[in-house]
Amino acid sequence: MLKDTARRLAGTAVHRGYALIRRLGEISPASPGGKRFHHLGEGACIGFPQGAIFGEPWISIGAHTLVGTHVSISAGFVPDLDLGPDVIVSIGESCSIGRGSHIVGHQSIRIGDDVFTGPYVYITDQNHTYADLDAPIGRQWPENAPVEIGDGCWLGTQAIILPGTKLGRNVAVAGGAVVRGEFPDNCVIAGVPAKIVRRYDPEEGWLPPMKTRPPLISAEELALLSVDGLEGLQLLQDRMIEQNLEEQAG
Repeated sequence: MLKDTARRLAGTAVHRGYALIRRLGEISPASPGGKRFHHLGEGACIGFPQGAIFGEPWISIGAHTLVGTHVSISAGFVPDLDLGPDVIVSIGESCSIGRGSHIVGHQSIRIGDDVFTGPYVYITDQNHTYADLDAPIGRQWPENAPVEIGDGCWLGTQAIILPGTKLGRNVAVAGGAVVRGEFPDNCVIAGVPAKIVRRYDPEEGWLPPMKTRPPLISAEELALLSVDGLEGLQLLQDRMIEQNLEEQAG
């Protein structure tokens, strides 16, 4: 009994201590780490533990953007290089970067507002070349090409965004897709290499058509998400369960 009590108390202390460490280790505009960035907007937060973060003077992160744990964001090859006068990596406002993701910039990565990613997404503007047959690929001089990700995009788990990619507004990228090239607003891309699998036509709507279903919650109910996040999320979860049961029954 005494051992069980001691183990329980020790476990509680460890978990509370780790929760405190995570809170204290977050990078925010007011923290010492936050002041190293070119810009870290109001309400922005980078979760602890972080991945490899360096080149902060050339990294800009907008207000209310949340960066998950174990995320690496870098500008340049190594810390303490002079990368010139311009921002290299720019992440807009109200974004959410999933845990374990990597954003590796050398020339220009521009991520718009309200961009969400799943975990373990990789975004880079640089890649190795393989033109010289006599040199190992890893020793050949890399090539850069700017990356642009438009407002409102969603990048699924383990998506890879390669140099030269330009995504329009509200582009959905399927998990595991390998993306290179330009894609218009309001489309869904998937595959290796990624291709358009659904697009929106102003006259015909979504092509191919999407399965129609009633909205999960009303606009009024959705407003609960901004007023009381937990209550709103529970409501959304209940609605999803009800809809799944109805679809299975029908």
